[in-house]
Amino acid sequence: MTGSREAVLGRIRAALATAGPVAAQPVPREYDRRGALAPGSPEAIELLVDRLIDYRAEVQVVAPAEVTAAVARALGDAASVVVPRGLPDDVLAACEQDGRQVVGDLSEIPLTAAQLDGIDAVVTGARVAIALSGTIVLDGGPDQGRRAITLVPDLHVIVLRADQVVQTVPEAIALLDPTAPLTMISGPSATSDIELQRVEGVHGPRTLRVVIVG
Repeated sequence: MTGSREAVLGRIRAALATAGPVAAQPVPREYDRRGALAPGSPEAIELLVDRLIDYRAEVQVVAPAEVTAAVARALGDAASVVVPRGLPDDVLAACEQDGRQVVGDLSEIPLTAAQLDGIDAVVTGARVAIALSGTIVLDGGPDQGRRAITLVPDLHVIVLRADQVVQTVPEAIALLDPTAPLTMISGPSATSDIELQRVEGVHGPRTLRVVIVG
């Protein structure tokens, strides 16, 4: 086996030595950069909701005055919730309702995986959402926090502003910092075995609830 491996690698090295430098090829950019739906439009939000529900997420579309009540409903009977430091006050107020324990995850003293495992839910904002694919993107901003806090608790509540909803992937990519720790979410964590039996919660929260504020 070792002899075959060396023979193959030797042929590759020889080919590379004689091939010379390869000129960079132009990348086609003729694809659509924008969708027909305006960011934050009712049509874009309707499309996003359709996709998220198809991925088994639970979605509420509410007015700004209804955010606190909507987040409280989304948290349900969760007794504890972890929050990043930059959540808006009305969202934080919802977390604090019903005697719920609210735990802050601070960069100076981050929670351990074991501590996160003992917390029922996490509430975050998001950077942008892609209606066409039903994808919500987190970039580690102050209202989103570390990736770890969105992976361990079994319930993730995302609060999304309507103007953060765009139709296409290129529109979303244009808003993102490629050096940021991007997390893309399209529903509860799920995987399938060889017989296509769906199993949820293996790599992240089993329940995703999205509050869209328009």
